[in-house]
Amino acid sequence: MKILFTSERLNFRNFTEDDGPLIYELNSDPEVLKYLHELPTTKESATQVIRYIIIPQYQKYNYGRWAVHLKTTDEFVGWCGLKYRTDRGVTDLGYRFRQKFWGKGFATEAAMRCIDRGFKEIHLASLFAAAHVDNIASQKVLEKCGFQFISTERIDDCPAKTYELQNG
Repeated sequence: MKILFTSERLNFRNFTEDDGPLIYELNSDPEVLKYLHELPTTKESATQVIRYIIIPQYQKYNYGRWAVHLKTTDEFVGWCGLKYRTDRGVTDLGYRFRQKFWGKGFATEAAMRCIDRGFKEIHLASLFAAAHVDNIASQKVLEKCGFQFISTERIDDCPAKTYELQNG
């Protein structure tokens, strides 16, 4: 595993096509998808997402959604990272973690590290984020990270609160 960067408790790396089973497992938990528009995937469709959506972001923008692992055990926690949204012309911060890692500060830690990478290493001017209107935990992560509420609107066919964070 080639580690790209780290935080206090986490390692971050690029996804590879071999990670389809990890995405499949993550997206097979109904609680993980509770506030999302996505349905559980097959292992094959998860691999297709990596091949045709995630990897091209790395190649085109030098960032993307990164696989997140515990430093201590190398266990897959979930993903966190940046994604260029062509529909809005913004770079989006997103995260999704396995349920067993909820409530332990991993989302905030990972988000803060990805923000730092986006601003200090990639030199982005701002970041966008959205959280389902009922996903209070995700909204709190964004607020802890310094994001400012913009509006409530439909994002990816879900009612969402949108946020923005300026660099500097």
